[in-house]
Amino acid sequence: MSKQERWSALLELLAAEGRLEVEEAATALDVSSATIRRDLDELAEQQMLVRTRGGAIAHGVSYELPLRYKSSRNAPEKQRIAAAAADLVGDGEVMGINGGTTTTEVARALALRTGGGQRPTHGSAPGPALTVVTNALNIAGELAVRPQIKIVTTGGVARPQTFELVGPLTMGVLSEVVLDVAVLGVDGVDPQLGIMAHHEDEAGVSRQFTERAHRVIVVTDSSKLGRRAFARICGLDRVDVLVTDTKLPAAMSTRLVEAGVKVITV
Repeated sequence: MSKQERWSALLELLAAEGRLEVEEAATALDVSSATIRRDLDELAEQQMLVRTRGGAIAHGVSYELPLRYKSSRNAPEKQRIAAAAADLVGDGEVMGINGGTTTTEVARALALRTGGGQRPTHGSAPGPALTVVTNALNIAGELAVRPQIKIVTTGGVARPQTFELVGPLTMGVLSEVVLDVAVLGVDGVDPQLGIMAHHEDEAGVSRQFTERAHRVIVVTDSSKLGRRAFARICGLDRVDVLVTDTKLPAAMSTRLVEAGVKVITV
């Protein structure tokens, strides 16, 4: 197991329990206690956790695993979900997309698909193959080098955990655009409450994406289905399509379809 994999595993254990003991972590990861102590010391230096005698605790009451440590979780499923979602976005459309590991994979899939150049228009200058409006700094950075994709960033205050821009500046830009489709990553999907995020500011931005879009596509692996998060984005009545993996429970699939959501499993 590499250091990156150990760090991701340690932070996941910490996110689940809120507290971590060296000996327990060493047993769980099948490495030496000395290795765990070094890992915890280095993570503490990066302010990812608080070191304690014999272990570590999470920062604050609510702990969220930063984006860079989540990218390896369920990676094959997320890539399949992303490819299927990208197929639902038409050439020349205006797409809104929020931050997250699965939406980042969607952006990458679209970048590969639109590698053939720009779309011709009636005038002398060609139009973009795709216009992307995003509040995610990492997505904007990856797509900015693609000349065939027009990138619009929202502005706002950056959240270091997710690389997302939030706040009044973000909402102001989104209120002035019209989207063909919004592709959203979420932290929870509940049949009664709808789709949710861990933080109210990110939920507010995602809600604005849904209000400005003609179609709404939710992309998530099945681990988020049936789970609730702190802040509600919108009800399922606003979601047109949900793309997930084949581990989707049959009962959840039925409830989503009854709510009017088209479910695609890959």
